[in-house]
Amino acid sequence: MYDTINGSRIGKRIKEMRIQKGITAEELAKELGTSSSAVNMYECGLRIPRDEIKIRIAEFFDVPIQKIFYTTK
Repeated sequence: MYDTINGSRIGKRIKEMRIQKGITAEELAKELGTSSSAVNMYECGLRIPRDEIKIRIAEFFDVPIQKIFYTTK
């Protein structure tokens, strides 16, 4: 069972995966087809990506969407 979306946790996960991959927020933004300010807002937990971007993030990092955007109970 999955819990609701939490912006701070999502941002932390995205940032951790980006750092592990050794890329900047600007490079991630380019890969996702979005702005670096949007990526920064995701990482700060100020904004949740729309579904299309969630899919791109999961595909880019080769992980299931649930691992990034949902927590298990």
